[in-house]
Amino acid sequence: MFFKKLQDRTMKYRVGICQFQPRLLQVTRNLRQLEIMLRGIRADLIVLPELATSGYVFNNQDEVNGIAEDGIAGPTACLLKKLAHDNKTSYIAGFAEKEEDRIYNSAMLVNPSGEIFIYRKTHLFAEEKKWFQPGDTGFHIFSTQKNIKVGIMVCFDWIFPESARSLALQGAQIIAHPANLVLPWCQQAMLTRSLENRVYTITANRTGKESNGRKNLEFTGMSQITNPEGKIIHRMDKIEEGVYIAEIDPDSALDKKVTAWNDILADRRPELYINSSIEDR
Repeated sequence: MFFKKLQDRTMKYRVGICQFQPRLLQVTRNLRQLEIMLRGIRADLIVLPELATSGYVFNNQDEVNGIAEDGIAGPTACLLKKLAHDNKTSYIAGFAEKEEDRIYNSAMLVNPSGEIFIYRKTHLFAEEKKWFQPGDTGFHIFSTQKNIKVGIMVCFDWIFPESARSLALQGAQIIAHPANLVLPWCQQAMLTRSLENRVYTITANRTGKESNGRKNLEFTGMSQITNPEGKIIHRMDKIEEGVYIAEIDPDSALDKKVTAWNDILADRRPELYINSSIEDR
């Protein structure tokens, strides 16, 4: 485990990625590990992986039901509220959310004030469709420290350009992206998502291998922070566990100009685009 700080006094806003290996179905252990990793580390915003407190490779609905929790009063929310208050830091973390008889693959934003916002994953990946309901929140932006506008996507949302674009159109300066990535393409694709929307992106992936019976997955790690020019500020390696903090200028994501003549949002011509609601393709 390690903690690094990117030194650059010209920048204004401290963001972080937390990469680690959750243990399957061991919520209490995972929360304890996160508390140790994050204790005393101050930033404006730190992003944690998808399903950060539960693991990912489920075998049956009972396993999922057993780790699902309330998004406001559950153990993950309680720990992050405490850490947010103590460290004066906002956190975004993936978790399995239970609401009445429905379970979602969700992410929570917890601010030092104690307020919590929930995003439910829109695009479910592979067997997630067996365990979770499709998200019903839609894509929205939220305010974090210093009134910076942050949008949230979860893992497989990355492959749909509409996800990031809808957040950019609402004014997102940063897109937080908790993930459990197993496919090889996302980290590189997120450079394009940053560039085509001129936003910062923070992809917090998990690492390690996870097995459950005959099921085995290996996660790609390589959590990263990218800038509005589509460049990598920092990328972790595949296996390391730790927290990395960088300082950025989120106001630079308000400038959508590519040239003096071109603005990536103002130049859009949606009246000529195929209507995404068309069903008979």
